[in-house]
Amino acid sequence: MVLTDSEFLNHLEISTQPLLSDGGMGTMFNARGIDFEQCLDALNLTDPQLVMDIHQAYIEAGSEIIQTNTFGANHFKLSEHDLGDEVAAINQAGVEIARRAAQVVEQKIFIAGDVGPLGVRLAPYGRVQKNEAFQVFLEQVDALCRAGVDLLILETISDLNEMLEALKAARKVCNLPVVASMTFTRDDRTLLGDTPAYVAQRLSENGADLIGVNCSGGPAQILRILNEMHQVVPTARFSAMPNAGFPEHVGGRFMYPASPEYFREYSNDLREAGACVIGGCCGTTPDHISEMRRALDDPHVETIGGSIGLTIETGGISSHTLEKRSRLSQKLTGGEFVISVEMDPPRGLSTHKLLAGASLLAESGADVINIADSPMARMRMSPWAVCSLVQRELNIETVLHFPTRGRNLLRVQGDLLAAHALELKNIFVVMGDPTAIGDYPEAMDDYDLVPSGLISLIKCGFNLGKDHSGGEIGQPTSFFVGCALNLTPRSVEKEISTLHRKIQAGVDFILTQPVFEPQKAEFFLDQYSAEYGNLDIPLMMGILPLFNLRHTLFLDNEVPGIAIPEDIQARISQAGAGSADEGVRIAVDLIDQIRPYASGIYLMPAFNRYDLAVQVVDQIR
Repeated sequence: MVLTDSEFLNHLEISTQPLLSDGGMGTMFNARGIDFEQCLDALNLTDPQLVMDIHQAYIEAGSEIIQTNTFGANHFKLSEHDLGDEVAAINQAGVEIARRAAQVVEQKIFIAGDVGPLGVRLAPYGRVQKNEAFQVFLEQVDALCRAGVDLLILETISDLNEMLEALKAARKVCNLPVVASMTFTRDDRTLLGDTPAYVAQRLSENGADLIGVNCSGGPAQILRILNEMHQVVPTARFSAMPNAGFPEHVGGRFMYPASPEYFREYSNDLREAGACVIGGCCGTTPDHISEMRRALDDPHVETIGGSIGLTIETGGISSHTLEKRSRLSQKLTGGEFVISVEMDPPRGLSTHKLLAGASLLAESGADVINIADSPMARMRMSPWAVCSLVQRELNIETVLHFPTRGRNLLRVQGDLLAAHALELKNIFVVMGDPTAIGDYPEAMDDYDLVPSGLISLIKCGFNLGKDHSGGEIGQPTSFFVGCALNLTPRSVEKEISTLHRKIQAGVDFILTQPVFEPQKAEFFLDQYSAEYGNLDIPLMMGILPLFNLRHTLFLDNEVPGIAIPEDIQARISQAGAGSADEGVRIAVDLIDQIRPYASGIYLMPAFNRYDLAVQVVDQIR
């Protein structure tokens, strides 16, 4: 018997124990030989009996909520299988199959319309805008509601902004109860670094009927997150659906370690922590649900207790012999047009958003990520750690910014040893911003080396296996060293002289300040050639996409070394609300003009708008 939407919330009001949902659908498909590369949602049309058999197995195990087989039935994911036009048909078939499964048994079963993540990243860490995400969610939710579900479960979403768009779409379409269930990484934060407390607060403010946590790790982590959420919004309703631990890939199948008995022991702990709906996610089966049913029905079943958690140990990264030369070195000396993008380290502990942005840039075709060191003298995470994380997690090479300001000779050399130990081969040597303009104006601002001196130390010392005093460091380093250049300086003569000293010190490549006047940049290069001969060092031209008129005027009036011509300012002004897109077009135009004498570009996205940087990369690739 299928119930109306009001009965679901009424049941939660009067019941003394949670409703028990089902477990993993994908897990059951995989166990029956269905590869995860297939479109599992399409089975609603191609093999409805298999889908119904799994629903019935969960109902027989004790499930009171059945989630439709529509986790990936949105336009983005279905389009990957050329099924983008079948959104309504697949979702409606999923509801009908679940309804038929529920009618077979003489018990009350709720049909939950299952809505999973879109499978794409939202701007600024992806290409999809919020309004596009909203429309895609709206299409799927509308199909589920029209087919007659009792409630909606928005689940396994790792981006809070994406969840809020899904929730908004659900509220626009219907007044059914909505479970908004987020997933978390191993450090108990979302993929973009939001805490359980913040997530719970935002979901509560935006009208979720149940605040959920699912997937993530096993029951211990879910219980820990649930407790944190409950402390922030103690009057809210919660759902909890853990994975069966962290999986291993064995023989083409995903194997999960947490046993049904382990789930049984945690069931009442989840209830006591505030969950009024519990169930399972990846790796859970009807056996897990059956043991949870047993625990809920028998108050004397022993539980583990909320203070116990699982310790997940990960093995160290295996050592390997690196190539002597960096990939950046090979590309520049091989004549490739290289794209480098600058990113700032986070101001706090979380690196989630930075890694998401770096992943987007890597996927778009960027060759290397530049990690700045305390730009504008603002306190930020050490770029050594960020470079190491990006290279290890995303397999894209980085350029470590290495200011000489604020470092004595002892620290400079220790930091170089650290960079080599972390397999950071590309070093961008700069003077660095004075502390007087930053967060700690009273901080020490001394230095022992100017940039040309540090370049010489690296190229004539460390890369030959020697420190500053001539002592052995064990083996030669293989640093590929860059320097800064302003192509439109106030004093062309002074900048040319400084550049020549850096070249004599052995610099390998050059990154320039943002270029908005290509004709002046070309004039500078001609002047250098007239005095010292052709510049044969790879030159990566700075490109800074303008965001709006306010941003443009700030750069022109307040940032030393940047001058923006009136015609470019006029283009941004006339673009109005489309100024960010116009900024991309201007950037592409500038790149076309500097290509004849540039080895690549050094892209500097404003306001962490990595999606705009990707538009530039797309157009020039």
